[in-house]
Amino acid sequence: MLIDASWLIIGAEVGGFRAGDMFFALASFLILLYLLKRFAWGPLMNKMEERENHIANEIDTAEKNRIDAEKASTEANEQLKATRQEAMTIIEEAKKAGQQQEKTIIEAAHEAAARMKKSAEEDIAREKEKAIEALQAQVATLSVQIATKVIEKEINAQDQEQLINDYIKQVGEER
Repeated sequence: MLIDASWLIIGAEVGGFRAGDMFFALASFLILLYLLKRFAWGPLMNKMEERENHIANEIDTAEKNRIDAEKASTEANEQLKATRQEAMTIIEEAKKAGQQQEKTIIEAAHEAAARMKKSAEEDIAREKEKAIEALQAQVATLSVQIATKVIEKEINAQDQEQLINDYIKQVGEER
């Protein structure tokens, strides 16, 4: 019995397709798809999903870091402003303290000058009194000397005036 296999060859005049080869190729393709799905597609998809998750985590981390950096920058700016304000306050306080110290020094200098002036005035008054006392002593001595001279000789008004002038000159020369 011969089997007519002509139906298995389609389009034999052009080279045709053989049904057995087609079934074998189809079966091989389906087995290959199954093996790819089982051993390659699953691990490949897992790796792709891991990669996707990793990238999503990196993006989230980068966003979080950006937000943290903005927050740190804002805090640093606020701290810088506070530090500048504190520095300005310290400078103002130092200026006020300097002005107060300047006033204190000026007042102390005025007080010292007033004490020195008072002391000098007191010294001048003492010296003046000493001079007055010395002058009074000299006048008393002169008076006694003049009285002695007058008693020794009687003189007229012109001689008396001449005698007083001579003694005044004599006292002026002694000084």
